[in-house]
Amino acid sequence: MRKEEIIGLFDSFNKKKVLIVGDAMIDAYMWGKIERQSPEAPVPVVEIEKHENRLGGAGNVARNIKSLGATPILCSVVGDDFRGKQLKQLLKEEAFSTVGILIEKSRKTTVKTRIISEDKHQLRIDEEDTFPIKVEQEFLELVYSNMEDVDVIILQDYNKGVLTPFVIKNIIKKANTLNIPTIVDPKTKNFLAYKNCDIFKPNLKEIKTGCNISFDENNMSEIKSATKDLLQMIKAKGILLTLSEKGVCMQTADNFTHINAEKRNIIDVSGAGDTVISTSALCLASNVDFVSLSQIANLAGGLVCQRVGVVPIEKTELLKNAISYFTN
Repeated sequence: MRKEEIIGLFDSFNKKKVLIVGDAMIDAYMWGKIERQSPEAPVPVVEIEKHENRLGGAGNVARNIKSLGATPILCSVVGDDFRGKQLKQLLKEEAFSTVGILIEKSRKTTVKTRIISEDKHQLRIDEEDTFPIKVEQEFLELVYSNMEDVDVIILQDYNKGVLTPFVIKNIIKKANTLNIPTIVDPKTKNFLAYKNCDIFKPNLKEIKTGCNISFDENNMSEIKSATKDLLQMIKAKGILLTLSEKGVCMQTADNFTHINAEKRNIIDVSGAGDTVISTSALCLASNVDFVSLSQIANLAGGLVCQRVGVVPIEKTELLKNAISYFTN
């Protein structure tokens, strides 16, 4: 891609409207310092200095979409609890709409609390319900009502119960009828339910568990074979497989490409997948070829790993890196 094309692509993100459907949650942080061990047990004592709450899960994808200049619409199901109200408040603080948030009374809103000291995670505490939502039809109708003028749909699955097989099948079917491209960030539970999506983005652990297969992660020909089989199984147009420190690869019907990760000072991989799916979605909505899409998404995922905690990508930083990558 030429410099002018890259700048034009990033400018076009500002006109895009993205529907994100999946498990929204709160990322809670407790920041502190460790200076002693507990006298009660062989564990460190973290003296907490700061508390912070951020939108997490599908909510963090919405933050990434906003950071890239586009308009996100989040559809999710939360509990009728304090944390559910807090999540809605966080949406308002980000100037996001709350019309896509459905309350289910019997549900607990997911909260992931990370205790951070010395620039790394010391502990994570999860509070959640993971059973399938009971309001499938009502939620599906809510999603349909938010599809108008949407350029791309992200299905963001964390195995928390919002994306059931019924919901998945009907959203993709409706999107295909309306010619809205779909991109999926899966987890293992409903792995093969995402048939007929455009791009499917698993990681190595998810493809092995989801397809119940084993292969050598260091053998690119075995990875190619696994992604080709998966492509045929779910009838997707592309499989974007993330390989952690080895980069990403893209499998289409007639091409397999491996893209190496850029050398970076990796501090925290939390939220990198959210950034990769967000960047990929906007490239997909802009009709970028799948190899260039993978290259830009790979850059974005690496950049957010240089910062502590789950944070959205910075558009100007990504643009600068993309120009350098494609023109050098």
